[in-house]
Formats: sequence, structure tokens, C-alpha cells
Amino acid sequence: MTIQANVRWVQGLQFIGRAGDGPAVVIDSTEGASGATPMQLLLMGVAGCTAIDVVLIMEKKRAKLRNFEVNITGQQAETEPHRYTAIEIEYILTGENIKAKGVEQAIALSEEKYCSALASLNASVTHSYRIEPA
Repeated sequence: MTIQANVRWVQGLQFIGRAGDGPAVVIDSTEGASGATPMQLLLMGVAGCTAIDVVLIMEKKRAKLRNFEVNITGQQAETEPHRYTAIEIEYILTGENIKAKGVEQAIALSEEKYCSALASLNASVTHSYRIEPA
């Protein structure tokens, strides 16, 4: 499966990003603050990915979720490229028939097998470029 995305410069350090036919997302620097930064989006992507996995797995375990949220915290290196050196994820579940062992299994399955965003943090990256006439 291939997913394509595009990021188009607007002004300053603001960009509009879109993956496939999905909704547009404003991306900006911390100074512009008109949208999330790329590193914030990376954290939200990991949180969203694992959250979807956990909900699906808990539903298979017949848990009745009433509320579910994921808090994620990333510690960035002090020097360039300010990569994440540690990520902490907190899962908060409310509902019926939620068992600790089932939650632990769901989280482990997500983090070790299903969460493609988390697994992609170690992806091999290639690139190319093109200069077009003005």
C-alpha cells in the first residue's frame, strides 16, 4: 500500500498539508502558531494510531468504552535535529467490562504489532528533488 501526501508552502513557515483525498491540515512553526508543528503532528499521529488499535482490540474483548483518551509526551533532544529521545503514552479508559489484563494486552499488541505510526519512527527514508523553471 502506498500513501501519498503533499505539503504546500503558504507564507513564512506556514504550510497546508494533505494526504490523499483527506482533509487539509495547517502546519506551522512555534513562532507562527497557526497550526501544529511537524513534531506535534508526529506525536498526534502516534497517539491516534495506537488509540485506534486499542479501541478495536477492546471492542473485540467486549469492553464497552464510554470514554477513552491518550495523552502522549515526547522528550526532544537539546541539539539538532531535536529528535524525540523518549515518548511516554498514557491511556485512560472509562466504561464497563474493562479488565486490566485486557488493556495491557491491547496496548502491547498496538505498540508491538499494529501501530504503523510508532513502527515508522525507525523507517528507512529516501529522497529526490526537482528544480522547476520559474
